[in-house]
Amino acid sequence: MGKSAADEKILSYNDVVLRQSDLEILSGPYYLNDRIIEFYFSLPSSSHPSQDILLLSPSIAFWIANCPDVGGLKEFLEPLKLPDKKLVIFPVNNNDDVSIAEGGSHWSLLAYYRSANVFVHHDSNGQMNKRHAMRLFKSVVGFVGESSSAWNAKYLECIGTPQQVNGYDCGLYVTVTARTICCWHESSENKDATDLWFSAVKEQVTPSVVSEMRKEILGLIKDLMAKK
Repeated sequence: MGKSAADEKILSYNDVVLRQSDLEILSGPYYLNDRIIEFYFSLPSSSHPSQDILLLSPSIAFWIANCPDVGGLKEFLEPLKLPDKKLVIFPVNNNDDVSIAEGGSHWSLLAYYRSANVFVHHDSNGQMNKRHAMRLFKSVVGFVGESSSAWNAKYLECIGTPQQVNGYDCGLYVTVTARTICCWHESSENKDATDLWFSAVKEQVTPSVVSEMRKEILGLIKDLMAKK
């Protein structure tokens, strides 16, 4: 496929523009890019109908982690209304070069749960992104609450996070883990504040579910394309 064909726009959804190359990524065993994750996170059907939940795009999460100006960061974050959210999910990328828009080679997920005042990092490849998740945590922790108590939020590495079985499914693990955490939050069952969603993630984020997610996202895009 030539470059122009790969760059061809196939779908505009919310603020996300998907291209032909994104279909190729989803059709084969390839690493998900920012656009695909942002598309999935922007879907009302990705298990976050509640206004209490916010799933941030990769570009916004990356900027929060790497913004050199704390004052500018405050203005940037105000429209997101983080203090109003009970659950906030951040995709984490290991890109160290702010000049490269889609750099990096690994995705993980950082979730903030207000009831427990804790940030939890889920990494499907050991603790490969721990340094990057910590950077994001330190950048945003002062903005998630309206009182000084937010600064006391804890950071936790979830060592029981299901591990990927290949070198390219990390982004899919992020999408499936995000969906699982959102479903846990939305469920009417009594939530265990000590266990949080860890048992649900361990049970539901499996290689087969992750593999199906690739097909599911591809199907969602094709359905939306057909409705254009």
